[in-house]
Amino acid sequence: MNKKVVVIGAGIGGLGTAGLFAKKGYDVTVLEKNPTLGGRANVFESDGFRFDMGPSWYLAPDLFEHYFNLLGERVSDHLDLIRLDPSYRIFFHNDPEPLDIKSNIVLDAATFDAIEPGSGEKLRAYLKQAEYQYGVATQHFMYKNYDTIFDFFNRRVMTEGQKLSVFSKMHSFVSRFFRSRKLQQVMEYTMVFLGTSPYEAPALYNLMSHMDFNQGVFYPRGGFYELIKALERVAEKNGAVLRTGSPVAEIIVENGNAKGVRLESGEIINADVIISNADMHHTETRLLAEKWRVLPQKYWDKRVMAPSAFIIYLGVREKLPNLTHHNLLFSEDWRKNFDEIYKDPCLPDEPSLYVCAPSVTDPTVAPEGKENLFVLVPIASDLKMTEDEKEAYSDKVLALIEEQMNVPGLREKIEYKRIYTVDDFAMDYNAFKGSALGLAHTLWQTAIFRPSNVSKKVKGLYFVGAGVNPGIGTQICLISAELVYKRVQGITSAEPLGSL
Repeated sequence: MNKKVVVIGAGIGGLGTAGLFAKKGYDVTVLEKNPTLGGRANVFESDGFRFDMGPSWYLAPDLFEHYFNLLGERVSDHLDLIRLDPSYRIFFHNDPEPLDIKSNIVLDAATFDAIEPGSGEKLRAYLKQAEYQYGVATQHFMYKNYDTIFDFFNRRVMTEGQKLSVFSKMHSFVSRFFRSRKLQQVMEYTMVFLGTSPYEAPALYNLMSHMDFNQGVFYPRGGFYELIKALERVAEKNGAVLRTGSPVAEIIVENGNAKGVRLESGEIINADVIISNADMHHTETRLLAEKWRVLPQKYWDKRVMAPSAFIIYLGVREKLPNLTHHNLLFSEDWRKNFDEIYKDPCLPDEPSLYVCAPSVTDPTVAPEGKENLFVLVPIASDLKMTEDEKEAYSDKVLALIEEQMNVPGLREKIEYKRIYTVDDFAMDYNAFKGSALGLAHTLWQTAIFRPSNVSKKVKGLYFVGAGVNPGIGTQICLISAELVYKRVQGITSAEPLGSL
């Protein structure tokens, strides 16, 4: 095929799209504004430390394998995946006993029983349901493009709807199985990955528990950015041209047809098909002339955005034996913490937070005898902070880690520190309101209610990434790439592709 495809943005969705279309024989050019590929899955090095800037959980390996198989590749030829043990460690405020999740049903059921007698058997039932939902979702829902409400609310959804818990909320669903606050938090924390609250997310998303409890949590040796390098290799192997430092200023439309893009440098690149992996709000309100916009600013003003993040990258001069690879600290007042993100935006007074210590598993990401830490506090998008406020809050967060995660003297051991938050997401990724993830996964922003991956006004213009169906997540963005490929090819099936 001689058709020219331009992909705007080299996040996981953009790189995944480039690989699929290049494999099919299209002439593909990817245009990335930043100096490195990967979008939010970026990387940087400083003082001998190598930091993954965004995603750090490698979940649902079967979904990654499916994508690579479509391109005639094997994940094992590109990534050395380590299964983590424990999968992650959970700390609770004012509780000296952390909880390790092993992704081993016998061990995890015993852990649950020790907290709430009888809950081990309930965990087995919960995970059986999560596995069922995961299978139905991945085989019949997530790989389908939705154009009308009837595509989604079809006979299958209406018959499976109750089993899939599409119409109930996550917290209510979890509460049917577990009474203790601790166990409810363990089963609900994954909602943060989806940029939403367990009090608002459809219970369908309990399928996330199948990913971590049943399938396990993995780490690509060398860091999460190894996935980006693998996607880059596969795309280029099939002929795609990947250009960094090439910000797009405008999508050129003539008589309702996408014709190409103009870069900020003034260069014009013609195209038959344009696929934007840039932030959806940025694409609609900045790259398109007003007459071609389907989602104007007033649409975005009514959206619920996923949280932003207050991130601290730390180089620590000695090992920290009380931390494992993935560590979570849960606030005592779970609901108040979510309200401070979604309803009454402010810097959480007693936040839940996540600490990744990849150097526990991988000695290549830090100098010998030292620790690499990625600290993330979910916070409201669009929060404004001065540099002094950022420093003060970072000190508060680090003091909390010292006290509640049993890491005494952490602040005195830091030799490298970088803060990254709302305004950085906005600047580096054109993220609307500085969200770390994009549109939240509320019921009314899921599936048919999420923006479509095809423009209703511009022929030849498509979208890919977390802003469109099926939504947020590294492997989910690869599904999004397959969906936009299906869209262009006119494939309407609901199941994953067997071949290109």
